[in-house]
Amino acid sequence: MGAAGAALQRRVLISHDFQTMPAHFQEFVLEQCSPGVFLIPQDLPIWLGVDTLILVGRHRSTEWENRLCLIPSLVSLVAVS
Repeated sequence: MGAAGAALQRRVLISHDFQTMPAHFQEFVLEQCSPGVFLIPQDLPIWLGVDTLILVGRHRSTEWENRLCLIPSLVSLVAVS
């Protein structure tokens, strides 16, 4: 499922794709709204990724709209208002 499929289901997309996802997401949010994308490095320990996603899940889902964030730092790489 890509950004469009996740957006249709109002789901945040979680991806390891640091190569193409940032550009794809930036193009996507120019025309459509997205619940957000989290990029997780493949070498991140699983426990840290899961813990971070649990913490993220405690926040309002609208905080991540149209944002592409790097986990575990939650630095916004792309934010469109």
